[in-house]
Amino acid sequence: MLIPQTEAEAAAIIADRAARATPLKIVGGSTRSGFGNAAAADETLCSSGLTGITDYNPAEMVLTARAGTPVVEIEAALAGCGQMMAFEPVDHRGVMATEGQPTIGGLFATNASGPRRIIAGAARDSLLGIRFVNGRGEAIKSGGKVMKNVTGLDLVKVLAGSHGTLGFLTEVTFKVLPVPKTQATVVVSGLTDDRAALAMAAAMALPVEVSGAAHLPQTVRWRFLGGRLPEGEATVLRLEGLEASVAVRVEKLAIAMGRFGPVALLSPEDTTMLWREIRDANPYVDHPHKPVWRVSVAPSAGHALVAALRLHAGVDAFYDWQGGLVWMRMEADPEATLLRRMIQALGGGHATLIRAPDAVRAITPAFEPQAPAAALLSDRVREKFDPFGIFSPGRLAPAGNGQSLQNAER
Repeated sequence: MLIPQTEAEAAAIIADRAARATPLKIVGGSTRSGFGNAAAADETLCSSGLTGITDYNPAEMVLTARAGTPVVEIEAALAGCGQMMAFEPVDHRGVMATEGQPTIGGLFATNASGPRRIIAGAARDSLLGIRFVNGRGEAIKSGGKVMKNVTGLDLVKVLAGSHGTLGFLTEVTFKVLPVPKTQATVVVSGLTDDRAALAMAAAMALPVEVSGAAHLPQTVRWRFLGGRLPEGEATVLRLEGLEASVAVRVEKLAIAMGRFGPVALLSPEDTTMLWREIRDANPYVDHPHKPVWRVSVAPSAGHALVAALRLHAGVDAFYDWQGGLVWMRMEADPEATLLRRMIQALGGGHATLIRAPDAVRAITPAFEPQAPAAALLSDRVREKFDPFGIFSPGRLAPAGNGQSLQNAER
């Protein structure tokens, strides 16, 4: 494994491999290796040697760190100043059955975004600036440390979610936000999937600033909070902010949700644990041989997709992002063709294969295949960034199927 200690060293390695057309597998902490297919490369270029927070001014709510810096180090520095990454990044180690330490570069390279995405945006929306090395071995800086510094081609947004196929990230700059003073979760019990979708839509339409909306069917409910959620299916709605404000908003939300079913309230401590478990797809961290999908569709279509699939295949599921993010586990085959055909029939979306046996992953496109016109544009972008095709070839499509740019972690 190649572990450069400086950006210049990384650039030299890449320039040498570009000259010899030698592919490189790009990794950070290797904790999100479930994304995509195995890269067709004999050498691995790892950012774990590029560590450290290089600039952090809490008053400006902007932090800069080298790409290999462990996320836990970033979170500790932010917590010490009462701040956080607003997009609530997913820790994929459990559901992907990986080990090690997630890195801040890997987080943005996969655009890993959690439950608060419905109000705070995705990881890429917090990213202000980057430094990276392109496929020619040239070090490039894009963006800056102020939120209005966006001119010309926004390379920052292009690199976010590219999974190491366009460049080798060496440094990232991103905005942060204060940690809410308190939080609470309203639980509505006993709703079917379709009724839960209506309840979540109604909650999001209220002026109460719901920061998390998820539905946990009976098949997974017991896997959250050690089984301490109220009996029956659980539709959970999170509120955050100042203590007095949260209290008033909880009351309004509870009254509105009372027409859907029985209502209960979780403490701040249980709220923290519950949404961390939702974020990390806690019900599916076991049974590593069963395929797990992460599906992004319109919030109104999630429950319909699962119902349609169950007529043809064994599938378990729960819903985040107001029903627009569906975590699902297949009992046997990944059913990729069936799943993607049904997604298109319901208005479109994206299905990402998160986990499956190696033999299955080798023949199953992990990311949603692009339309021909989009694939052509993606290939042209890739040629500009990586003209010799050395960055993680095959990562976004099985070998022989071509490779197109996907910002798949929506």
